[in-house]
Amino acid sequence: MIEPMQLALFDLDHTLIPFDTGMAWTDFLIGQGVLDDTARQTYLDHCHQYVAGTLDLHAMHRSSVGPLRHVPPPRLAGWLDTFRDQLQTRLPAATRALVASHHQRGDLCAIVTATPRFLARPLAELFGVPHLLATGSATDAAGHLTGEIDGPPCFRAHKIEHVQRWLDGLGHGLASFERSWFYSDSASDLPLLQAVSHPVAVRPDARLRAHALAHGWPVLEPAPDA
Repeated sequence: MIEPMQLALFDLDHTLIPFDTGMAWTDFLIGQGVLDDTARQTYLDHCHQYVAGTLDLHAMHRSSVGPLRHVPPPRLAGWLDTFRDQLQTRLPAATRALVASHHQRGDLCAIVTATPRFLARPLAELFGVPHLLATGSATDAAGHLTGEIDGPPCFRAHKIEHVQRWLDGLGHGLASFERSWFYSDSASDLPLLQAVSHPVAVRPDARLRAHALAHGWPVLEPAPDA
C-alpha cells in the first residue's frame, strides 16, 4: 500500500459548513419537542462567549448534551440519522469539492473539531471524510450520555494533541508529511494552523483574518449555497 505523503485537516463549523452544528442540533431537538425555545438563546450565549474567547467548553457541553441523559441510545441513533438526512442539502458545493480534491490526490484527510463526536460524525459521513477527531462525550454503563466531556476536548491547543495521538497510531507525525494543510475559520485554531506547512483561513473571524493577511496565508470565502 502506498503511504500518503500529504495531510489535509479540516475544521467543521463555519469552515466546511457555513453554520454551527450544535445550533442546528439544538433547533432539531426543539423541533422534536425535546427542548423548549429558550434552549436556542442559551446556545447563542455560549457562541458569544466563544467569539469573546471566554467559553467554558465543559459548561457548553453540559448545557447542550445534558438534556439527552435519559434518551435511550437506539432513539438517539434514530434522531441522528434524521439529523444527517436534513443536513445533506446544506453542504456547500465549494467545500465538498475542496475535500474531494484532497481525496483525489490520495491525501490523508481528517476533520478536527471541538463539536461533540456523536454530532460531527453524520457530517463526516456526508463529506466522505474517514477520520474524525472531535470532543468525546461520556456515557454511563447503559450507554446514555451523561453531559460530561470524555477526555481532553478537541479544542484550541488540544487539537494538536488529538492530531498527534491519531498520527502516532498510524505511525506518522506531522513532520513526516511533505505537505500538510489545516483549514479553519477561527483564531482559536492558531496553534494547529501554525503547526502545518499550509495553513488556510476559511471565512475567518476578525483576528484570524488579520493574522492570515499579515503572514500571507490564503483566505478562502467559499459560497455558502449547497
